[in-house]
Amino acid sequence: MILVKLTVPFFLFAVAAESRNITIYNRCPFTIWPGILGPGNPAGGGFKLDAGQSRNINVDDAWTAGIIWARTTCDGNFNCETGFCRNSEQCNGAGGVPPASLAEFTLKSWGGPDLYDVSLEDGYNIPVLIEPHGGSGCKRAGGCVKDINSECPEALSVKGHNGYAVACKSGCLGYNTDQECCRGAYGTPEKCHRSATDQMFKDACPTVILHRSVLLDLPFLCEITWFEEHEKCPACNGDLPKP
Repeated sequence: MILVKLTVPFFLFAVAAESRNITIYNRCPFTIWPGILGPGNPAGGGFKLDAGQSRNINVDDAWTAGIIWARTTCDGNFNCETGFCRNSEQCNGAGGVPPASLAEFTLKSWGGPDLYDVSLEDGYNIPVLIEPHGGSGCKRAGGCVKDINSECPEALSVKGHNGYAVACKSGCLGYNTDQECCRGAYGTPEKCHRSATDQMFKDACPTVILHRSVLLDLPFLCEITWFEEHEKCPACNGDLPKP
């Protein structure tokens, strides 16, 4: 996974009643280190993917609160410009340091359909697209029509070692106010209104999650056989999610 137009599809194939496979493809022109957090610690929580490479991981058929994100520009000690989890290739139960785009999965939620979404609640580092297969009427989650980093306000922009923007904090992460975070007096759907920062994120990536806690944004729900998850570099080339 990596930031710029993520074409790193994670294909999740259901290969048995008890498990599913996620195939992660890096179609970016540089190396990324996918980070994985969730029950069973799939693949030890992470690995390296050079440009053009792919790798399968196996998860439980009812994988709950599973998260996949991209670490980018990691050095020999695994200090990464975005998505850092720990000083090793495998995250082993550690989550990524925000801002980072998150692909989130709760499979067979409450014994029913699969829930999935792309969350930018804590910010963005690269575009992510989840494309479900096998269900009826299932919709794509995530996907961006432009790169947020190129439009990110200076106060929210995270710069890499070369001085270029590599990530963008969400308004809540960057400003930490009740209004930006939809909490306190703003903690209801009636009082939570999208800020200018929220709107910038939504204009770029229309189906992402920004405010789950007040139900302003909801995950997708479907009975799915397998997923494709795309991360494309460096922009999105108009890859708008299908309605």
